[in-house]
Amino acid sequence: MAKQSTSKTSTRRRKSAAKKGQASGLSRKLVAILTVGVLIAAGYFLVTGSDPLGLFTEPTPTPRVIVGSGGEGWQVYFTDPLHAEDPEDLQGTPAEKLIEYIEAAQRTIHVAAFEFNLTPVAEALIAAHQRGVEVLWVTDDEHGLEADEEDDHGQFAMLEKAGIEVRDDGRGALMHNKFWIFDAQTVWTGSTNVTVNGIFRNNNNVIVFESPELAAIFEREFAEMWAGEFGPTSPSTVGNQRVIVADGSVEALFAPEDEVASLLVPLIEGAERSIRFMAFSFTHEGIGQAVLARAEAGVDVRGIFEKRGSETEYSEMPLLHCAGVPVRQDGNPGTFHHKVFVIDDQIVVTGSFNFSDNADESNDENVVIVAHTEVAAQYLQEFERRWAEATPPDPADVNCK
Repeated sequence: MAKQSTSKTSTRRRKSAAKKGQASGLSRKLVAILTVGVLIAAGYFLVTGSDPLGLFTEPTPTPRVIVGSGGEGWQVYFTDPLHAEDPEDLQGTPAEKLIEYIEAAQRTIHVAAFEFNLTPVAEALIAAHQRGVEVLWVTDDEHGLEADEEDDHGQFAMLEKAGIEVRDDGRGALMHNKFWIFDAQTVWTGSTNVTVNGIFRNNNNVIVFESPELAAIFEREFAEMWAGEFGPTSPSTVGNQRVIVADGSVEALFAPEDEVASLLVPLIEGAERSIRFMAFSFTHEGIGQAVLARAEAGVDVRGIFEKRGSETEYSEMPLLHCAGVPVRQDGNPGTFHHKVFVIDDQIVVTGSFNFSDNADESNDENVVIVAHTEVAAQYLQEFERRWAEATPPDPADVNCK
């Protein structure tokens, strides 16, 4: 019996060894075939320069394309925190486009902007100044010049060292504007702060107009602030702040002197079919009541609130949510910074103006009301992108009593 067992064991070992030998042979053949294939591909690459298998050349990265679109006299851009999140790479961001406008400027760049910490933009402004362009900047005291002394700041100091004058509002309320004027011809505005957070982490929008008439309106506002006129005592020219751009119109409003909320409420009350809004801060009771009234009248209303801002006791989210209006909280781990209404698929409200009493009564703010269906279509696409990321509020967090 022992001999039989030994014989069987020997047979199994011989078979196993044979199989291993066969496998080893196959492996050697496969390696040989692959080696020949690589050598043939290498020869083909050396002779033709073509690398169809991608073995010898680095893959060409797909350029990141900025989100947005444009038409005659206007352009819209949106930040894209999901895909453009590296502050060392401006490609495909509004900051890249802003630098293009700076580099194209020939005579003047006038800026009214709340805060700033993007060094490449500072460098572009310095280069413009050095080639003879007049560069002037009005900012907030606390969030502008004072914040410039913090870590990862210092860009205003760069401008001033290069000979560019920067002035602040020197008051408790905010100089919260976000507009740039190039060569008294082009106006850049929207919700976007030119900061790392504003460009790379927050949901924001930019709208640009090519219109000397609109630029003149913004230049008047800039000149007032440059001369030290801020807040509710600033003069208002609200009756003369509407211009035609391409196939639509643009009305510029400036808070607090133009009493912006008193003009937005009737605009919302006139909605006949639909209202969409995206709001960083929505605490203005009059605007909230106007939206609710249109929803109760059968107008299709949907809105997105910034999550943290919507959970304060002053938010209008509970009012609308508890009335059955479809509202959601944003899904951005950063900040949902839009300040947008789109009415009847054709009117867009955007700018620096949060829907709050402070924005209406104290801060220096700018708003544009754009009547243009193609512009509205761009903002509606952004709304749908953000709506898909957003979630309904947790009923446990909303007091509907």
